[in-house]
Amino acid sequence: MPSPKLPDFPEASLPHPEPQTKRLTVRLAAIAALLASAGYLTWRTFYTVDLGVWWVSVPFLLLEFHAAFSLGLFTFSLWDVGVRPRVGAIHRHPGGKVAVLIPTLNESREILIPTIASAVAMELEHGTWVLDDGDRPFVRELADELGARYLARQEKGGAKAGNINHALGVIDADFVAILDADHVAHPSFLKCTLGYFQDERIAVVQTPQDFYNLDSFEHEGAQASSNSHMYHEQQLFYRAIQPGKNRWDAAFWCGTGAVLRVAALHEIGGVATETFTEDIHTTIRLHRRGWKTVYHNQVLARGLAADTAHQFEIQRLRWGTGAMQVLKKENPLFVPGLTLGQRIAYGSTLLGWFEAWRSLGYILIPTIVLFTGAVPVRANPVTFGIAFGVTFIAQQIALRLLSRGYSRYLLAIIFELVRMTPNLLATLTLVWPGSRRFVVTPKGRESGEERTRLGPPPLLVGLVVANIAAAAWFVATVAGLTPTVYTQPWFAYVASIWLAFNLGLTLVAIGRVSATIYGPERRSAVRFDVGLPATFDRQPCLIHEISLTGAQVSFASEDLPRLVDINRRHGFTIEVLKQSLSFDVYISWRRAGSDERVYWGLEFGPGQTRTQARLAMALLNRELTPTSQRPAFAKAA
Repeated sequence: MPSPKLPDFPEASLPHPEPQTKRLTVRLAAIAALLASAGYLTWRTFYTVDLGVWWVSVPFLLLEFHAAFSLGLFTFSLWDVGVRPRVGAIHRHPGGKVAVLIPTLNESREILIPTIASAVAMELEHGTWVLDDGDRPFVRELADELGARYLARQEKGGAKAGNINHALGVIDADFVAILDADHVAHPSFLKCTLGYFQDERIAVVQTPQDFYNLDSFEHEGAQASSNSHMYHEQQLFYRAIQPGKNRWDAAFWCGTGAVLRVAALHEIGGVATETFTEDIHTTIRLHRRGWKTVYHNQVLARGLAADTAHQFEIQRLRWGTGAMQVLKKENPLFVPGLTLGQRIAYGSTLLGWFEAWRSLGYILIPTIVLFTGAVPVRANPVTFGIAFGVTFIAQQIALRLLSRGYSRYLLAIIFELVRMTPNLLATLTLVWPGSRRFVVTPKGRESGEERTRLGPPPLLVGLVVANIAAAAWFVATVAGLTPTVYTQPWFAYVASIWLAFNLGLTLVAIGRVSATIYGPERRSAVRFDVGLPATFDRQPCLIHEISLTGAQVSFASEDLPRLVDINRRHGFTIEVLKQSLSFDVYISWRRAGSDERVYWGLEFGPGQTRTQARLAMALLNRELTPTSQRPAFAKAA
């Protein structure tokens, strides 16, 4: 039997301090790119714009200015990613009562079990509260069985923010750690964050969001031997951009994986309820009152990334709409009380939602050029090629170095295209009147049947049709079959190559959204690929996949149980981390494998919450071995 294998997650520890030579290289590359951009745009503005076709030449120039402006904000955000305020304070308790709050609305039992269990088992004295806005009896029973308190409210206003505010009025605590209902915390979560609060002006300590469903829509590039180089769509923000905000005292609460000082929340009237992004909105108010924040760049909790394209789009639309609401209600660029660094840092985050318009513009420009023959650049092709090429290469080198390895060029563009529709819709809410409804991102089961394909985003389909039509028009024009005349053929050929590049990436983005594996979810719990020894009715077997609801196992032919009644419960024992976890299981399916082994699907029977919790801890928090001194799952006091 092969050696035991548990889920392998990407690197989560605090990064090593960035060497001074590397930091200097990054800064010099960024400055060089900004200088090259400034020189190029000056030349473009005064010497190359053809006002005879201003309707294409001016928008093209504005897109290039926007790209340079974004590079400037990116440089500001990532100028120094290694600032660590008072690192020596880690593991020292500031004193005071601590409560862990888990807001929940409609999450399933399988999602809540590991979240509640890990929260209860955190090191350092604390209470755990499940804040149920769904008024579900099973959640009350689950909290009680795992050692947490249960709290519900009658008035449901304010969504998640209102739920937390209600709890702040009931619970006696000096600090609250907030975990989304799908986030499983590390045992040392409080030990690694509470020490910062020795500084009495610290209001928030935020940690990165990371994810344990590594086959989600947001993940890409897992290696067969290790997940250390896996890409997920949010890693640049959480492992580089947010740490960079420490330099400007502008790190903000991200809704989960954070600890907040209750006194600071009370001073600003509680968590902000006026926008969908209560986290960043609340932090703006804290910073305006002089409170400080810290970003602790160590993964101390893992949750569920958007598993499907549908979940991803709902999530991004809500986040973007919330960002627009913040710009309208408490714009950090203009409200009093913030430092210049904080204004720029907040502006960089909130204005980033408008980059979807630049992406759309870069797709439309070559299409317009090929259809109309209008040339937005009036310059010698060699001169333009050298100027543009040097600037573009300098910008890409700077972006790559500034991202500290947390971004991949082509994947980043594909996800920009995937985000385009929800981001455009979100930014339009800045000018659209009327209220918007808060929609929680669905997690877990969305469909009772097999996964199905989602239809491709209409916007991307429209762009593909336009690109194909423009390509056909270009070929016909070159053959002399259309009335269009390319007065500068070199730019038409450049536009055709540009269009082909756009078309290819747009098709890849459509393929990702429409892929069956990212369609509506039919599973209620995340499955993990493992290799763990087990026994079924005392017969040895090997676990290949496991979740909180069941497992896929295989038997060697000589170990295959005989005369099994598939309609009754059977005993199933898992050996993991020097502990034995015993379940009652039912057989859901059986089939022969091509490797001379027989495979069975097993379903865990009901009423095994504590054993499921221990299994979740073993899979997601390997430090929780039977010899640990952490709290057991006892009744809440």
